[in-house]
Amino acid sequence: MEIYLDTANVDEIREAVDWGVISGVTTNPTLIAKESGRDFHEIIKEICGLVQGPVSAEAVSLDVEGILREARELAALNPHIVIKIPVTENGLAAVKVLSSEGIRTNVTLVFSPLQALLAARAGATYVSPFIGRIDDTGQDGSDVLADIMDIFRNYQLETKVIAASIRHPRHVLEAARLRADIATVPFKVLKTMFRHPLTDHGIERFLADWEKVIKG
Repeated sequence: MEIYLDTANVDEIREAVDWGVISGVTTNPTLIAKESGRDFHEIIKEICGLVQGPVSAEAVSLDVEGILREARELAALNPHIVIKIPVTENGLAAVKVLSSEGIRTNVTLVFSPLQALLAARAGATYVSPFIGRIDDTGQDGSDVLADIMDIFRNYQLETKVIAASIRHPRHVLEAARLRADIATVPFKVLKTMFRHPLTDHGIERFLADWEKVIKG
């Protein structure tokens, strides 16, 4: 399973890239808005230069022509860019056109296996089920992800599944167990994935033992 970083913060991306564990980045209007005072296109281009992998940037228009216009503008910025499009009738109509033009798409705000299936049939490169937000409704997001993975395997669909709306490391573990292609995680969650109390204890003990060796 690949790991993407879910952020538009360039400093976070630069640090995570140095760790050697991320393969791409996903952004959305909310994340972009946090980077106040910067031009959207400039942020996306800088991220592409850092990651050298898929970078999802969202089209915010709701009509087909508006989505297509934004998508083409974004795709022209860098070959790494993937266009995020919500799973609506107009959104999938745009996905069909963009797929025929060779522009990669990430269908987002997916909350059901049937939405994911429709997106795949329309030609989406990726679909992003929001497992954390599904959990918020009282439904199990992992169950929805499991159903999507089963359907995609049953019919050998080429669309890749990105486990999104990750809230904690357990979500990442569940996504890996269910063989999701990708998990896109916030920087805070990515950092906690490194942590284990036994690792910290082990380092402390090794250092203490080494001090003994040095002192003879």
